[in-house]
Amino acid sequence: MDILNLKIWELKTLIERKEISSVEITEKVISEIENRDKEIHSYLSVNPRAVQEAEEIDKRIARGEDTGILSGVPVAIKDNICVKGLPATCASKILENFFPPYNATVIDKIKKQGAIIIGKTNMDEFAFGSSTENSAFGPTKNPLDLQRVPGGSSGGSAAAVSANLCFAALGSDTGGSIRQPASFCGVVGLKPTYGRVSRYGLIAFASSLDQIGPITKDVRDTAIMMNVICGRDENDSTSVDVTVPDYTGFLNREVKGLKIGIPDEYFIEGTDRAVKDKIIEVVEKMEDMGMVIKKISLPHTQYGIAVYYILATAEASSNLARFDGVKYGYRTDDYTNLYQMYVNTRGEGFSKEVKRRIILGTFVLSSGYYEAYYLKAQKVRALIKKDFTEAFKEVDVIITPTTPELPFKFGEKTEPLKMYLSDIFTVNVNLAGLPAISIPAGSVGNLPVGLQIITPHFREDRLIEVASFIESYMKGA
Repeated sequence: MDILNLKIWELKTLIERKEISSVEITEKVISEIENRDKEIHSYLSVNPRAVQEAEEIDKRIARGEDTGILSGVPVAIKDNICVKGLPATCASKILENFFPPYNATVIDKIKKQGAIIIGKTNMDEFAFGSSTENSAFGPTKNPLDLQRVPGGSSGGSAAAVSANLCFAALGSDTGGSIRQPASFCGVVGLKPTYGRVSRYGLIAFASSLDQIGPITKDVRDTAIMMNVICGRDENDSTSVDVTVPDYTGFLNREVKGLKIGIPDEYFIEGTDRAVKDKIIEVVEKMEDMGMVIKKISLPHTQYGIAVYYILATAEASSNLARFDGVKYGYRTDDYTNLYQMYVNTRGEGFSKEVKRRIILGTFVLSSGYYEAYYLKAQKVRALIKKDFTEAFKEVDVIITPTTPELPFKFGEKTEPLKMYLSDIFTVNVNLAGLPAISIPAGSVGNLPVGLQIITPHFREDRLIEVASFIESYMKGA
């Protein structure tokens, strides 16, 4: 038995029976990272205390203590989530030597449940990208095909899970950055409702859109991770005090009669035919098994990319103003006055894509353009949210492809607009603050296809319910 192939829930059983120790698991994962991650490059750093932390878990288990539902499980963390004592670079030169003095709330939560932080994963710099090609420290490769991208910006997290270099990972999703790489790497990725999971300790990209979520090997593991990370946090004023159910209680439930909405706007011309066919195949099977399939319309879908890249860049421009070389992070050596230090630090520390988004965001917020771009985008955002509200009066869930294409090769999308369009099926979920999950829906050759499920606000229970049903069908297909 190769323990690296196991899911969290399977590993947990072995640990409880004392058939394997946390130290053995952790050492096995670190060894695998050392052997295989040279070619994948999913990690930017490995926790030097991981084995020591595993030893502490084993001692507590030996004393008969309750060490939590993630006891001894190695979990990877995207490098824009703060872990005390480990780097938090955001894959950027400007934060290359930044070590946060505190844990993000999600880190405290998973450590309380016994998780071992195995390391920090690669990403597009400051989460600006859809391929993990924009990392200042080199791209991550897709474990399923090393010539192709793993998606982004949480590409390192998705690749690490897919390659069995951890048992689960945390990522962040601003416009699809958990779901799209999960789709490309053939794993499960859930973006929770905005406010369901604390953002405290997440280095911000766009504060009204960002959300931390899990990437796992199957839906049961996703439910387990959601049980741990969800809930109100007094350190985050945007987190919401809504009851967190036991998501594992919604696995393998009867879903006969559930109304499934299929939006015409998500099966548009330009979507890969093979992707469409896989999603339609699953939908038809769901209908055969008693679900009610209904065609719906989300009429403002076409404006999502434009709205997203106006609002997200505007917020990024504001959030990234703090990186100026004064208090922390990189500082240029080439300056004679304060202004020159600002200019040279940011010029040398930020990549081309980051500069592009800062400039665009500053432009749409500037005098004379605010009303024409930013304010108008906010109004259209409200219309996009209303589309979903109206749709959910008719259906229980919405199903779409996660991405319009299969994983693409490195260098195929050098034009920024082509890269931005990779998120065409995911950004509107963030604009509306809704929860959504991507699960594998089969493959074309060795390339996976992701299916996206969307539900109303705070209905992650239904996401788990439907995703679990489809996963069971896919395993038996």
